[in-house]
Amino acid sequence: MEREPSASEAAPAAAVLFAWGANSYGQLGLGHKEDVLLPQQLKDFCKPRSVRRITGGGGHSAVVTDVGDLFVCGLNKDGQLGLGHTEDIPYFTPCKSLFGCPIQQVACGWDFTIILTENGQVLSCGSNSFGQLGVPHGPRRCVVPQAIELHKEKVVCIAAGLRHALAATASGIVFQWGTGLASCGRRLCPGQTLPLFFTAKEPSRVTGLENSKAMCVLAGSDHSASLTDAGEVYVWGSNKHGQLATEAAFLPVPQKIEAHCFQNEKVTAVWSGWTHLVAQTGLLWLRA
Repeated sequence: MEREPSASEAAPAAAVLFAWGANSYGQLGLGHKEDVLLPQQLKDFCKPRSVRRITGGGGHSAVVTDVGDLFVCGLNKDGQLGLGHTEDIPYFTPCKSLFGCPIQQVACGWDFTIILTENGQVLSCGSNSFGQLGVPHGPRRCVVPQAIELHKEKVVCIAAGLRHALAATASGIVFQWGTGLASCGRRLCPGQTLPLFFTAKEPSRVTGLENSKAMCVLAGSDHSASLTDAGEVYVWGSNKHGQLATEAAFLPVPQKIEAHCFQNEKVTAVWSGWTHLVAQTGLLWLRA
C-alpha cells in the first residue's frame, strides 16, 4: 500500500523513517538482507521529513521526496528499480534515469514499477512478462524507466497490482494494461468474453466508466478501483475475498459500490491493499 501525508499532517522536526519485516532482498533499505522484527530507523539516504510518498512491491520499495526525487531499494532481478542493472540493492539509492523530471508518484507492482512525473508523464520498468509495463512490443524486462504512450492525456494518478497497472487522466478517464487479471477472469467467468482492457498490453480505456470522472485509481493483487469526483467508488476484477462488496466472484466491468454501504455518505478517499479496500467518508469503512 502507498502512504501519502495529508496537508494537515506536517511532519514534526524530529520525524524519522522506520522499516521492519521481511527483508530477503534488502527491501527495507537498511543495508542488509536480514529480517527485522522491530521497527528500525533508516538513516542518511534523505531527510526523513522530506518524504512525500512510500510504497512497496513484491520485494522492492520506493520513496518519493517533496522535491520529486525517487529512491529505490530491494529486489531488482527484472530491473524494477530502474537503475540500469539487475543487482539487488539493500539500501535506498536514487533513481536518476528519469528524463530530468521531478516525480509526483510511484506505484510498485509485484515485479515492476510505474512512475508518474510532475508533468503528467508515465514511465515504467521491470518485468514485462504480462504486458504490465504498457509497452506492447517492448522486451520481457526493462532495466531503465521508459515512457508509456497514453494517447497524449495528462495523467494525475497511477496504481499497480500483481501484474496489471492503471492510470487516471486529468479529464477523468481510466486506463488499464497488463494481462494479470485475465487468467482470473477466464477461470471465474468461463465462456464470457472479457473487455479489451483486461487483455491489453498497452494502455486501454476502461469501459463502463463513461458517465463518471475518476479522480484516482487503485489496484490490489487481482482487483481495480476508482474514486470519482462525485464521491462514488467503482470496482472490478476478482472478488475472492469479498473486497468488491458484491456477491459475484468476478466483475468483468466496473460496478459502483452502492451508497448505502457507506451510509449514503460521499467517499472522500480510498486505499487498496492486496486483497482489501478501505474507504473514508466522515467515518472510516473497511471491506475485506
